[in-house]
Amino acid sequence: MYIQSLVWGTMALLIFLPPNLGQDSSSEERDFTNLIEVDCSKLRMGQFRCNETIDPATQQLKDCTRDNIAKVTCEAAEGLRCAESNSRYFLKNFPCKWTNGYKYDVALLLSVFFGFLGADRFYLGHVGMGALKCCTLGFFFIGHLIDIILIATQYTTPIDGSHYVVGYYGPSVESIRADNLTYVVKRPDWYS
Repeated sequence: MYIQSLVWGTMALLIFLPPNLGQDSSSEERDFTNLIEVDCSKLRMGQFRCNETIDPATQQLKDCTRDNIAKVTCEAAEGLRCAESNSRYFLKNFPCKWTNGYKYDVALLLSVFFGFLGADRFYLGHVGMGALKCCTLGFFFIGHLIDIILIATQYTTPIDGSHYVVGYYGPSVESIRADNLTYVVKRPDWYS
């Protein structure tokens, strides 16, 4: 590391410069024989970079499966090589929301304007409930109002188990559920 000193007025200023400042890094030949071999499935954030491509039709990661998992191609940081692929590139699983084309905006608008006829339920594939709502004018408009709330909170979803198509940064609701295996981990900063 080179040290340069500049005198500016009466104050001395020290500037630390790396030894290759001003040199073109592309002209350097890189040595790929000294790569560290690692298990890329155990890399931490910052040790790899992924190309998460978003599908414009579904606003989710491309190739999202019914299991709500998408395989994304990632690249390990410089100097690392994956043991499983013998290169810097590897596949990593990321969570996603599998969609089948049902749009949240359309379902909500159908529920507000034509919910008393069951149009929202027909659109989502709930044919029996849609026919019942149509025959009873949305359960005498009480079911119509309840359905608006259920669709707005994304509690009622399409019948095939898919998620709504919502913008990538749109109003998406994430349900957190508890069961008999859920427990609270006590923290040391809690008061008893």
